[in-house]
Amino acid sequence: MMPGMFSITGDTFFTMSRLLLTWSDRSAMKQQASHHGTRPPSDHGPVLRLLNEPESDALYDKAIVLTTEQSAAAAELLIEQMRCHIPIVEARQVQLRDPSNYSELFQALESVVAIVSRTENVDIIVSAGTPQMQTLWFVLVKSGLLRARMLQVVPATFVPSVHPKAIREVELDIEGFPEIRALKDEIVRVRGHSRIVRTHLTGKSKVMRDLANRIGLVAPSELPVLIQGETGTGKELVARSIHESSHRAAAPLISENCGALTESVLASELFGHEKGAFTGAAHTKRGLFEVAHGGTLFLDEVGELSPTVQRNLLRVLENGSLRRLGGERTIQVDVRIVAATHRDLLAMVREGSFRQDLYYRLQGATLLVPALRDRVEDLEALVSQFLEEATRSLRITREAWHAIENYSWPGNVRELRSEVMRWQVFCEKWVRLEDLHFRDEPAATGNAAEEAPVGRSLAELVGETERSAIAEALRESGRNLSKSARILEIDRNTLKRKIHKYGL
Repeated sequence: MMPGMFSITGDTFFTMSRLLLTWSDRSAMKQQASHHGTRPPSDHGPVLRLLNEPESDALYDKAIVLTTEQSAAAAELLIEQMRCHIPIVEARQVQLRDPSNYSELFQALESVVAIVSRTENVDIIVSAGTPQMQTLWFVLVKSGLLRARMLQVVPATFVPSVHPKAIREVELDIEGFPEIRALKDEIVRVRGHSRIVRTHLTGKSKVMRDLANRIGLVAPSELPVLIQGETGTGKELVARSIHESSHRAAAPLISENCGALTESVLASELFGHEKGAFTGAAHTKRGLFEVAHGGTLFLDEVGELSPTVQRNLLRVLENGSLRRLGGERTIQVDVRIVAATHRDLLAMVREGSFRQDLYYRLQGATLLVPALRDRVEDLEALVSQFLEEATRSLRITREAWHAIENYSWPGNVRELRSEVMRWQVFCEKWVRLEDLHFRDEPAATGNAAEEAPVGRSLAELVGETERSAIAEALRESGRNLSKSARILEIDRNTLKRKIHKYGL
């Protein structure tokens, strides 16, 4: 056999370098399969059986042995013996309490899969580990999440001394099993949820856990998504989480702020234009719909769209086609729309400033991003994250922390992040009460009409006041609905409807 060739099940594979991935088969936690029987003294387990085969000689450049903290010592002997066959053998501990729990196993493998998936040639020994672990290898490989060959090492008890195939590559056509095909989508959803929780949405409050769960459900679908929430709550992070957890993750995520551009410029940005379509159009330009083809287009502040752009956007959403400004040719696009707004679109529909048909097109699924004041228990995690970004280690006095917890944070997470960034400039080791920037904000004068931001509708201002009053009553009552309703002097069912409306 030529160097670098490995023959299993009659097929020949050419490799330049190869990684071996396995669980330690000497784990103290291992559940021995009942059909394996007792190993003879000469059998040192499936990993060494594989490496002792002539076909494995000098085949692997590196091996990763997965183990737990409890079984790390038992795995060390195996690793030392593996180094006689493989130059680099790395032990990687994973957090795992129950080796038969599919959910725990999947979470433990998530980071490993992310690393290993970048390697061209990977072999997995599916014979080592619990039956649940073996099943997950099948699911990960056959669902396309992990590109690898699966090798089965037949127990020595079952292999006579003359048996020519102690090692074989495992193949399974899962497309013939509807349940496993469905499981592929479920794996994508679970992986997406894991990534959401780990990367984008900081906080373990109930409202954030609920939001992460809803994203996990919505992301794998093709539904358009409408994200609602106050300014600074992190609506763009939610949009990014949806995209990265979807089947479109490998395609572009393109973002545009609909409130930052004039009508004509926004139309050109979204739909593109032909050369000479207007003064200054010296070249043909593709619009963002074309750029995002196959991926996701995030439209922030969609409530600011003009009637003309609303009409053009509706046409694209209805039939997936557009025409560039000044163009005659129809262009087909495949884009998922995720829109966001801090405005009450339904109220805008009622007053006639937002198209009803477009509203229903955008709200295939609606996600409400909670205000920071409604998830105070996440403050510590957020502050820690922002300090880590700033590479600073600061301590906060009790008085300062009390002020932070009791502040309403009208700018939400964006305001909190800006506050923490100021600390790294002005604070040495401690953050004290006098260092807090928001303490210097002027108190309200009581003349709300004069101080109301220009361009805010009456419905929007009333809704904001109502939401704030309900949130305050819920805090005062410890989220007791009956007590909150008495404080607000409204019916309990009315309160429940308004809590749902405002995402409280």
